[in-house]
Amino acid sequence: MTDKIKVLIVDDSSFMVKTLAEMLSEDPEIEVIGSAKNGQDALDKIKQLKPDVITLDVDMPVMDGITTIRHVMIESPVSIVMLSSLFSHGEITFEALRLGAVDFMPKPSGAISTDIIDERHNIINRVKIAADENIENIRRVRLCKVDVRKNLVKRYGLNQLECLVTLGTTLGGPNSIIGLMSALSPDIPAAVVVIQEISPKILPAFVEQFNDYTQWKVEVAHEGAVLEPGVCYMCAYNEPLIAKANENGEICLQKGSSSDQPLDDLFTSAAELFDRNCVGVLMTGVGDDGSSGFKAIQDKSGTTIAQKFETCVYPNLTHSAIQNKVVDHVIDAPEIARKIESVLQARTSEN
Repeated sequence: MTDKIKVLIVDDSSFMVKTLAEMLSEDPEIEVIGSAKNGQDALDKIKQLKPDVITLDVDMPVMDGITTIRHVMIESPVSIVMLSSLFSHGEITFEALRLGAVDFMPKPSGAISTDIIDERHNIINRVKIAADENIENIRRVRLCKVDVRKNLVKRYGLNQLECLVTLGTTLGGPNSIIGLMSALSPDIPAAVVVIQEISPKILPAFVEQFNDYTQWKVEVAHEGAVLEPGVCYMCAYNEPLIAKANENGEICLQKGSSSDQPLDDLFTSAAELFDRNCVGVLMTGVGDDGSSGFKAIQDKSGTTIAQKFETCVYPNLTHSAIQNKVVDHVIDAPEIARKIESVLQARTSEN
């Protein structure tokens, strides 16, 4: 029998600690090895108990959850699953994911709630996946706020849409997307559509905060939205959209078929509309979604880019695509933005 996943629960609510401990302990692959009542207590116990995963609240005395992440990632790196009622606070969700938390899950109905039991499956699943994280590949993204007034033309899509960039990740993706989109120039005549593993409840607050740190206009993707250059549309993995022409011939976002491979669906739809002016990007994630969509992009002479799986927090997505030989460029995450720019500059100069 393999070793159990050791979990430390960090929460100042004794009720929540008890509820989470009972929930997680029902799974035979998980062992709750202790609890901590605040961040400082957690730092001490992480060093003593050496957990594989910690679940972490935000609103705690002595040391809050965000400060705890900063210290943990420097002093004793460990996989972190955030579990908080403060999911509607963009500065909190964005900062937690930027700093390297693997996921941010809302407590169903506040800090003290019996209906957290309804989320048992999701929380157990997240803890298990977090335990397989390549913790040494976690990097906090360094950002500066931007003054969008300096680039209003670029930000609000007054140029013609010529290209489409599609980005796909699953768990662990938000941190990677923050890094890429903060580095990608809005000068390219393209829209960006992102599918990432993030709770739909958290996504609006995450997007609102992200707008302060990128020259791109970032929006929550919604059905019927007409794609504009300089805009990044973000979807949750379990509420994905595809690109499709509407009755006026405009390229917009629409619901696709109820597929369990939403990255494939997005990539394929983009390839059909933009041909060689389509770029597909796969970054960190679990599963094998995206490979057949990459093949569709290549068949239309578009470009496919994958992050080196050795540097991914979760390597499955990119590794699968590379093994299937549907990747044109395999590069480190910090180089992806420049590769997208060079590819699209070459494409548009040829048009």
